[in-house]
Amino acid sequence: MAEADLDAVIRQTARAQTKAVMAAAKKRQAVWVARAAKAKDKETKARFRFLAKSTMLNATATAKRLQNSAENAADAYARAMKRAME
Repeated sequence: MAEADLDAVIRQTARAQTKAVMAAAKKRQAVWVARAAKAKDKETKARFRFLAKSTMLNATATAKRLQNSAENAADAYARAMKRAME
């Protein structure tokens, strides 16, 4: 039963970290969008919009990698405990 608990803790921690990464990215995106709205020329607006879009793309990729790594670690732990009990 302990291995199931640790497996769940690993997954739960990864979900919390993923939410934190995405929340921070959304705040940063809002900053870039606000700067784009205040920009005077077209090129600056485009650059800030690109930064906002890139921020979300990078954060999404990071969150996916984080989630996949945690799932792999949790699965590996579960397999190791199953083998150890046999």
